[in-house]
Amino acid sequence: MSDLLIHSGTIVNEGRSFRGYIVVREGVIVEVEEGEYPGEASNFRGQVIDVKGLTVMPGVIDAHVHFREPGMTWKGDMASESAAAVAGGVTSVLEMPNTQPLTVSMEALERKLETAFGAAAERRGGASGNDLGRKTGHKSSAKLHTNADFFFGATNENLAEVKKFNLAGGQIVKLFNGSSTGDMLVDNPKAIAALFAEFGGVIAVHAEDEAIIRRNTEIYKQQLGDRATAAAHPLIRSAEACYVATARLIELAEKYGTKLHVCHVSTERELALFQGSKSPVQKKITAEACVPHLWFAEGDYARLGNRIKCNPAIKAESDRAALRNALRTNKIDLIATDHAPHTAEEKARGYWEAPSGIPMVQHSLNVAIELVKEGEMTMEGLVEKMCHAPARRFGIEGRGFLRAGYGADIVVVNPMAEWVVEPENIRYKCGWSPLEGEKMTSAVELTVVNGEVAYSRKEGVSDEPKGQKLVLKG
Repeated sequence: MSDLLIHSGTIVNEGRSFRGYIVVREGVIVEVEEGEYPGEASNFRGQVIDVKGLTVMPGVIDAHVHFREPGMTWKGDMASESAAAVAGGVTSVLEMPNTQPLTVSMEALERKLETAFGAAAERRGGASGNDLGRKTGHKSSAKLHTNADFFFGATNENLAEVKKFNLAGGQIVKLFNGSSTGDMLVDNPKAIAALFAEFGGVIAVHAEDEAIIRRNTEIYKQQLGDRATAAAHPLIRSAEACYVATARLIELAEKYGTKLHVCHVSTERELALFQGSKSPVQKKITAEACVPHLWFAEGDYARLGNRIKCNPAIKAESDRAALRNALRTNKIDLIATDHAPHTAEEKARGYWEAPSGIPMVQHSLNVAIELVKEGEMTMEGLVEKMCHAPARRFGIEGRGFLRAGYGADIVVVNPMAEWVVEPENIRYKCGWSPLEGEKMTSAVELTVVNGEVAYSRKEGVSDEPKGQKLVLKG
């Protein structure tokens, strides 16, 4: 691992933008300074990258992805989807438990960790403080180009396993209080209350009321039958279903003092349930917006159909506008993707049979920069929502900021590069994107993971995965 100097770019970090330089040694940032690099860059012992005219920011942390491994690897896998992620400037991910088998036991979690990072002995100790695992024998992933950790899944019956996970230091549990891919619906009120009362980490929730969804499904099956299209999706998985479930879960979290994170908020009405202004580190209850809900609206169903079918559904233009505004008021605390690939053939089925989910992790930063250019947020705000806030919310150690002593996860962006999303430049294993044909006006030039180049626009994705296991602290 060679030392690295990145200099002469505009650094965006912790609410500031300034011209400066970054020095990396042994995979860890040792200097982030304003101004020109002192002395001759040519004399630097290591790799030197001149990024004049480009933007330098922390690597994006996507706290909501589905990489489909194990069990659904025809849709995507750890290697393919993490390669797409680094091509989009994403350097760390939190991956969801609805794989096959479900990640709802310590045994299943251990198998997933072994798939991603090798034998337990190689992971033991992880990353701690400024050391970042360099002295623990920790090795880079055999598969993941990004850093990662994995959500543990809650069920109606596995509270004992969740407690084991928590006692072992596990900090993140996913609760599907609304059905979606993977059959992980948790609808037993006693089981949910016990989870909220007894789990000490962050509970991330998929909040949709199942009774309302089932009622709406019967109505529209009777009315539309085989004529149903994706335009029915926001009517079936309605704004009411989202609001009722979110309100119920927030009430429960307030009762028990639970650390609650509401995933993929999709409606204007839900936003009234959240506090603004404060930083995520000051809140017990936080809200996430996902890129598809910030970019698409119900008018896009006519053009894209099942390609934008996701749970919760993409809804009205007014909901999209409210979500964008909530980025500024901090009612939305962080931006993720809910990256969830399916094959084109699966998506081409009729509405009732087509699965829900959208591949997005390669393009999330590009889309967010488009929102910056449209005035929906600042570049400093983007870095807050996509880098800093996920690290704060989930207690991710040594990541999410450009700071001395932090892991060298760095992205260099050309803010003026124009290109079109086309099948030829899509890196998802499924091979398609609902953004096909869209012009982007920024490009990721370089993604550095743990001090090594994981992706460059000229060379593509590195053949050698650079990812490590993230360490989460409560």
